[in-house]
Amino acid sequence: MLYLTLLVCFLSVFLLTPLIKKLAFKVGATDKPGSRKVHQQIMPRLGGLAIYISFLIGILILQPDDRYHLPILIGSIIIILTGIYDDLKEISPKTKLVGQIAAAFVVVVMGDMGVKFINLPFGGEIHLGYFSIPLTMIWIIGITNAINLIDGLDGLAAGVSSIALLTIAGMAFVMVNSYVFIVALIVAVASIGFLFFNFYPAKIFMGDTGALFLGYIIAVLSLLGFKNVTFISLVIPVIILGVPISDTFFAIVRRKLNKQPVSSSDKSHLHHCLLRSGFSHRQAVLLIYVMSAIFGLAAFIFSQATVWGSLFVIVALVISIEIIVEKIGLIKEDYKPLLNFFVKGIKLVNIKDR
Repeated sequence: MLYLTLLVCFLSVFLLTPLIKKLAFKVGATDKPGSRKVHQQIMPRLGGLAIYISFLIGILILQPDDRYHLPILIGSIIIILTGIYDDLKEISPKTKLVGQIAAAFVVVVMGDMGVKFINLPFGGEIHLGYFSIPLTMIWIIGITNAINLIDGLDGLAAGVSSIALLTIAGMAFVMVNSYVFIVALIVAVASIGFLFFNFYPAKIFMGDTGALFLGYIIAVLSLLGFKNVTFISLVIPVIILGVPISDTFFAIVRRKLNKQPVSSSDKSHLHHCLLRSGFSHRQAVLLIYVMSAIFGLAAFIFSQATVWGSLFVIVALVISIEIIVEKIGLIKEDYKPLLNFFVKGIKLVNIKDR
């Protein structure tokens, strides 16, 4: 039944997307070229609506049973309406944030999904107390925006989200979490189906309708999938979402250094930097797919490793991220402390050898 449902979801998004493309042009949900935009012609957005409808079809067929299911659905309706409104009217970041807060509040409070404590790897616990609800909401809102921010090239957000969802589904299967496994697979298949229309050169954009929904569902599922609240389970979703989280983190750092508002826009995200480094549109997207897959694999290794092995994985990932950041100028062109340190070290070794 599961495989048949996934096939139905795939066919649904495949059949719905052309219809929504026509609807987007009819209602004016289009994206015009601009200084921050990569595309050169008016493009229809609202494509994420096809992903969401496909998700609802899959849910109606399988009817997964979980006490979190109703709050997740209510939150998804709020987030999808926020995305549709933004695709139609291009609302302000503050107005968009209100919708995200409302969706996160419904899930965390109605669903009682707040992370209440964290078990530390070397013993002991951190009880979050009154911070449980706001911190859990910050996680959902943060991941939602991270996926939204990375949606800058054809097929990028859909592909990265698909990889993250497949990773979450795989780990949920290992942990025998059937609800997360089913929902993650449904959304992943819908996203993959949408890629047939969204990969370069795109025929339609998912818009905020798709990016906000994918970010929301990934944030919620990762929270549910690793809710045994150990230090390890807390870090796993961070690793899985390493690409969008890193891009968002360094965007905040970059804007703070340049004394710009955090909510301001720029053309220095990961995909922009890769384009400036000489990669083609398609190459940049595929390279970020590879990065996302590596993070997904690292999350699997991390979950199975010992404490010291897990720490080694984290250190290796942090160093790798820093090298990439410096190499492509993700913060700024002259920010290269680690690379300069390596260069100086090599020069010292060469001098000693003479």
